[in-house]
Amino acid sequence: MTAQVTRTPVGIIGAGPAGLFLALLLRREGIDSVVIDSRAQGEIEGTIRAGVLEQWCADLMRELGVGERMDREGHFHEGITLQFLEERHHLNFVELTGGKQVTVYPQHDVLIDLIVKLSELGHELHFGVTDTALHDLKSDRPRISYTDADGQAREIECDFIAGCDGFHGPSRKAIPEGERAEFQKVYPFGWLGVLVDAPPSYHELIYSNHERGFALLSTRTPEIQRMYIQCDPTDDIANYPDERIWDELHARLDVPGHSITEGHIFQKGIIAMRSFVCETMRYGQLFLAGDACHIVPPTGAKGLNLAVGDVLRLSRALTRHYRHNDSAKLETYAPEALRRIWTAERYSWYMTTMLHRDPTETNFEQRIHLADLDYVTRSRAAATALAENYVGLPVEL
Repeated sequence: MTAQVTRTPVGIIGAGPAGLFLALLLRREGIDSVVIDSRAQGEIEGTIRAGVLEQWCADLMRELGVGERMDREGHFHEGITLQFLEERHHLNFVELTGGKQVTVYPQHDVLIDLIVKLSELGHELHFGVTDTALHDLKSDRPRISYTDADGQAREIECDFIAGCDGFHGPSRKAIPEGERAEFQKVYPFGWLGVLVDAPPSYHELIYSNHERGFALLSTRTPEIQRMYIQCDPTDDIANYPDERIWDELHARLDVPGHSITEGHIFQKGIIAMRSFVCETMRYGQLFLAGDACHIVPPTGAKGLNLAVGDVLRLSRALTRHYRHNDSAKLETYAPEALRRIWTAERYSWYMTTMLHRDPTETNFEQRIHLADLDYVTRSRAAATALAENYVGLPVEL
């Protein structure tokens, strides 16, 4: 079957946060692109994921014209609560960072808003594609081949390819393994997450270090709550009936005078945790962004924000290339992005190790983590460092 060929400046693989934000950022500058994704649109929009937006990221959504529903339905938090030794300690981010806050708005809702906006603009989006492959990456005419949802063979000829297709996508794998500089840490614990029909148990996120393991209390909507408990990542979810989950949540999150509110658990699952960086973010005319080149454990709430930071930087570099015939920022995209990526990796590792009970650590190291928590809740300097990382460092850093 002869492939149908589309010509566009930028071919984007992946309709997650990185790919969709990049498409909209480029469109704002008058630069065309085509977005493809192996998942069906309904799957993308229906996969419920956490969403904590840094201040600058929420501001960018408003600037791009996709912030109306976020402002109406999102939850705006002045800070977080750290809980340890059965005591809660509030960190006021607004006070510590000069007015910045965080927005709790689910990632799938961000994607829905972006897809709606791009569709209204007539942007070319292809969902449910198969057999995606990248070709001629070191030429000035790289190509993406794929089969669309109707079984038609297609090709995208472009100047640049943006690989925004996650850890398991084909983009990173198109770079020869011997030419990829990769770093990884796999944690010996995971999260069991549940979605619950219940009113909020608390007005902001609670991060709890408990002798039985970490727990997190967060909100999705006024009627739906998201809660997590640390667990063995290889465990079977069948070993966690609802009663056991509630026992663990109460043990790890309740304090004298405050108990979490139970409700109907309608979704649960176990996720493993890793930190990962592929420093080879450019290969020829391929540029990686988002989970295709870095993964952080969810403890620091950096994943989506880090992906958007990548493509904001990449969109600026592409705009400079097309408007001014200046490719300098494309040449420095990777080293400049990596400074911010490694800063976020450090922060996410710090939050993760401080709050979890690692079965491979000694009781000495566990005491050090409690000392860290005690210090960060008593020292304004330490609290400020945590706060400025949580609400989001400037994209330029």
